[in-house]
Amino acid sequence: MDTQQSETFVAVRKNSEGDIIELKTSEGRVLDYKQAQQEVTNGVIMGANVFKGRDGEPHLRSNADGNPDNNLDNLPQF
Repeated sequence: MDTQQSETFVAVRKNSEGDIIELKTSEGRVLDYKQAQQEVTNGVIMGANVFKGRDGEPHLRSNADGNPDNNLDNLPQF
């Protein structure tokens, strides 16, 4: 796989409760949370995964790499 062409998440938009509602990709695309989940599942966006939370719903998270700076919650807001 050519990692040069793989999109990643670079910024997030949060609602008033601090929940991520939109994500911006390295290509400048803005995706809502559900679109972002679908693109991660389809392998379009790297560096994140979809998991089933305790609430039974799918959630996005960055892949664990020991670097807290690239956790989705820690990305810059746009």
